[in-house]
Amino acid sequence: MQDREPRRLIIGSSGASGVIYGARLLQLLRNAGIETHLVMSKTAEQTFAYETDLKISEVRALASFSHAIDDMAAPISSGSFRTAGMIVAPCSMRSMSEIASGVTTTLLTRAADVALKERRRLVLMVRETPLHTGHLRTMTALSEMGAIIAPPVPAFYAKPDSLDEMVEHTVGRVLDLFDIDIGVIRRWGEDEDLKRRPLRKTP
Repeated sequence: MQDREPRRLIIGSSGASGVIYGARLLQLLRNAGIETHLVMSKTAEQTFAYETDLKISEVRALASFSHAIDDMAAPISSGSFRTAGMIVAPCSMRSMSEIASGVTTTLLTRAADVALKERRRLVLMVRETPLHTGHLRTMTALSEMGAIIAPPVPAFYAKPDSLDEMVEHTVGRVLDLFDIDIGVIRRWGEDEDLKRRPLRKTP
């Protein structure tokens, strides 16, 4: 009888806007006792300085293990290293395109390629707008390979009071894809105040 799939997730962070999604995932997963393996691109490190007050050392400390972007011998580069899958948060168009091509040049895109080839869950929180036809075709190709394209789109029905609440709801929905409920989602039809609907005015 084989062991259950390990409670272990890879978190990648590439150079798109929205690096806070990756950081918040790491925080929530740490609190949930789930082992995380972090890999960040050089551009993601720069983006943290632009968009947050977090130091890179603080971000790395949120993960159970942190791997250098050019460490192609890291455990997450091999399919024999069992994980529940990978989330790239955020995912730049460059990283997305490299993953789709299968020609990987960094540990981040190699780990994503491993998730695909091992038929593990790969979720890409792509961050770009507007999208041209090339972007859309690449997303279609990845979806056909088994990846899930999950742009970080805010859910206003949850009535967020802050940017932090919007971020938490978004990453909570991404973790739903791995059957991980960390208790930060206000769920439609379950939260009492979300069940109430305004009365329609009679024309």
